[in-house]
Amino acid sequence: MSLDPKQHADWEIAQDAETRMKSIYQLGEELGLEKNELLPYGHVMGKIDYRSVLNRLEDKPNCKYVDVTAITPTPLGEGKSTTTIGLVQGLGRRGKRSSAAIRQPSGGPTMGVKGSAAGGGLSQCIPLTQYSLGFTGDINAVANAHNLAMVALTSRMQHERNYTDEKLLKLSGMPRLNIDPTNVNMGWVMDFCCQSLRNIIIGIDGVNGQRDGFMMRSRFDIAVSSEVMAILAVAKDLKDMRERMGRIIVAYDRQGNTVTTADLEVDGAMTAWMVEAINPNLIQTIEGQPVFVHAGPFANIAIGQSSVIADRIGLKLSEYHVTESGFGADIGFEKFWNLKCHYSGLTPDAAVIVATVRALKSHGGAPVPVPGRPLPEEYRTENIGFVEAGMCNLAQHIRTVRASGVSPVVCINAFVSDTPAEIKRIREMCEEAGARVAVSQHWEKGGEGALELADAVIDACEEKTEFKPLYSWDMPFTERIELVAKQVYGADGVDYSAEASRKLSTIQKRDDAKDLGLCMVKTHLSLSDDPSVKGAPKGWRLKIRDVLIYGGAGFVVPVAGSISLMPGTGSNPSFRRVDVDTETGRVKGIF
Repeated sequence: MSLDPKQHADWEIAQDAETRMKSIYQLGEELGLEKNELLPYGHVMGKIDYRSVLNRLEDKPNCKYVDVTAITPTPLGEGKSTTTIGLVQGLGRRGKRSSAAIRQPSGGPTMGVKGSAAGGGLSQCIPLTQYSLGFTGDINAVANAHNLAMVALTSRMQHERNYTDEKLLKLSGMPRLNIDPTNVNMGWVMDFCCQSLRNIIIGIDGVNGQRDGFMMRSRFDIAVSSEVMAILAVAKDLKDMRERMGRIIVAYDRQGNTVTTADLEVDGAMTAWMVEAINPNLIQTIEGQPVFVHAGPFANIAIGQSSVIADRIGLKLSEYHVTESGFGADIGFEKFWNLKCHYSGLTPDAAVIVATVRALKSHGGAPVPVPGRPLPEEYRTENIGFVEAGMCNLAQHIRTVRASGVSPVVCINAFVSDTPAEIKRIREMCEEAGARVAVSQHWEKGGEGALELADAVIDACEEKTEFKPLYSWDMPFTERIELVAKQVYGADGVDYSAEASRKLSTIQKRDDAKDLGLCMVKTHLSLSDDPSVKGAPKGWRLKIRDVLIYGGAGFVVPVAGSISLMPGTGSNPSFRRVDVDTETGRVKGIF
C-alpha cells in the first residue's frame, strides 16, 4: 500500500516505494533486454547498451509514439513529468507494455525552486535520490567535455601569446590560430544556478606574466545548456556524436573565421568523456514500468528533449512509448516537431497537452502564483470566469499540435482544489476546440487515476496521422522564424536587432545552411517574448535580439527576450530543506 500523497511529501512516498521496487535485472528482463545489453549501476538502476539493442531489433516495427507537452505554465509548473509517469502507469493498468523517456534533472533546479522533475505523488520515477543527485554521471561527463574545450582554447591563447617567435610556435606543433579574445563563443559550465558567475574575468595575473593564463572576459553557463548536451540529445550513435563534437564553434579568429574544437584538436578527447554517457539510463515508475532517462537540455534555452537514442530503444521494446518535451507546446512540442523528429526520422501518433485549472486561471486574469508563497485565494476557490478567460492559451496550443498533423489529447491534471464545475467547463471548451480530453488523478491515485487518460491516448493513437513539419529546411532562416512566430506564438511578425540581422545574414551564406535546424530561445512563461504577458496575446511582434550558432548540434538559435544561459538561485531555494538522516544515510527533502 502506497502512502497518501495528501499527507506525505514526494520524497517520503518515493522512499516508501523504493522498499518494494524491482531490481534492475528484473526490470531489464521484463523489458526484453538480453543480459549483455544491461549495464547495472548498483541494484536498482543501470544503463543500456544502445548499440546492441538497436542492432538486434533493427527489423522490429516501432510501437505507438506519444509526446507529452503542456499549456503555457505558471512558475509552479503544471505536472508534465508527473503526467508522463502517470500515463505510463495508466497504460500499464490497461495491460499495455509501456515505457517513458524523460530528461535527466539538473542540479540547478533540483537545489533551486523547480525540483528534480521526477514526477510527484503516486506518479514518480524511482530511485529518487540517485536520479536527482548525479545519477550515473552523464551531466558530469557533459560538463567535463565542455570545459575541456575551454581549457584547450585558453591554454592555446596563452601559448600563442607567449610564443611570439614563429619558429618556437612551429616547434610546439601548434599552427597559429590568431584567436580573437573579444569574440569567444563559449563559456565554462557548472550544474548549478549561480548568477554570480554570469560574467567573470579570468587569467587576471596573466596580464603581467606568462604563467597564469590569458586575461579576458568570460562566463559560466548551466551545464544543461551546453552544446555537448544538445549533441547528446540529437546524436543517433557514437559516430554521429564524434563528428558533431568536432564542429562545435568555440571562438572566432581576428578575421572573423570560426575556431572549432577540431581546430583545437580537442574533439576526440571530448568524445572520450561521453562514451559511457551515450548509453541511456534505466529506472522505473513507482508501479514498476521502465523509464529511460537520457540527456537533459532545457527547453527555453536549448532543445528541451530527452535523447533520440532513448526514444529509438523505447519504440522497439514497448507497445506504447511516451516521451516528454519541455514546457508548453510553443517551445517543447515545436522543437520536438521540427527538430527532434527531423533528426530521428520518427513520427508521433499522438500528443498530450497537460492543462490545469491553476494555469487557466493564471492566463484568465488571476494573480500569478509565486513559488515559495501561499497560493492566492483565486486558486483555492471556484472561479469559472477565470477558467473561461484563460482557455485562449490552451486553444492556441491545441492549434499548434493540430498543425503538425498529430491528434491532441488534453489532459486535465486534476488538483485537489479543483471543483467539478471548473473541470466540467474545461472539458466542454476542449471538446468545442476539437480535442479529445481526459481528466486524470494520477498524482493522487497513480495508474488507477490515469485510466481515462490512457484510454483517450489509446484511442488517439488509432487515428490516422499525417505528420508534417511546419517548414522546409530549404527555407531562409527569416522565413522559418516568421512561421514559428506567427503560427505557434500568435505574433504579427518579427523584428530583429541590427546584430541579429547581421549574424543571420552571415549564417544564411554558409554552405551548410540547409542542414542547420532552428532552435528558438524564448521565455516559457508566455506565448510572447514577455513573461508577464498571459493568455494568447494579439497585436505584438517577436523581438529577436541575438542569434547564436551551435555548429555541432546543427542549430541556429535566435534569442528573444532576456533569457540567460545561467539561471539564478532565489531567496528560498530547495537546498534549505535537503538533509541526510545520519542513522540510515537516506537523503530527505528532495522533491
